[in-house]
Amino acid sequence: MYAFGNPNIGVYVAASEDFALVPPEAPDKLEQAIKRNLSVEVLRASIGSSPLLGVFCVMNSKGVLLGNIAREEEVERIKRGLGDRVVVEVLEGVKENAIGNMVLANDKGALVSPLLPKEALRVIADALDVEVVQTTLGGSTLVGALGVATNKGVLLSPIASEEEVNLAVSVLKTAKGGFGTVNRGSIFVRSGIVANSKGALVGFETTGVELMRIQAVLG
Repeated sequence: MYAFGNPNIGVYVAASEDFALVPPEAPDKLEQAIKRNLSVEVLRASIGSSPLLGVFCVMNSKGVLLGNIAREEEVERIKRGLGDRVVVEVLEGVKENAIGNMVLANDKGALVSPLLPKEALRVIADALDVEVVQTTLGGSTLVGALGVATNKGVLLSPIASEEEVNLAVSVLKTAKGGFGTVNRGSIFVRSGIVANSKGALVGFETTGVELMRIQAVLG
């Protein structure tokens, strides 16, 4: 799948079990593919006037956490679109706006970059209603960019260790965990995958071997 002419669909789209956020300018065929493959409602939105929704937000079925570049009217649009089903919260007072690169979460837990201050952990835990654990992956602080998690499985970049996979499985309470890449070897697996427990979309350059691995781990 392509988004805006490139295979990094995960930087443009954020999804949970029930809904997905896509940029206002996203092609209709992308919206239809998301609805068909993930069985979710789709809301068109921007964050900080940017289409990079997968970079500037984190979500699960209980909440949506936005980077502090989000403008008031953008926050209100997302709140109106999603109604009372979820908590929509802005992570205030944090210099890292790209929280999608800093947090790896599902409906049961979250791994959080040590770049985020301790006071942000409570906000993340409350908004997503999950246990939160700070960690790195393979020595990198970009834990959100280096993994994809659903309620069934968690796929991590091969730079992570077996111990880190085991930690992710424990915190996120998934049945499976493992390593994989996307789009012909990219270690930033989040950039090329949008997934929930019902399905997944991957970047067009993902190889057959990579796709088999993604399917095996995410179920």
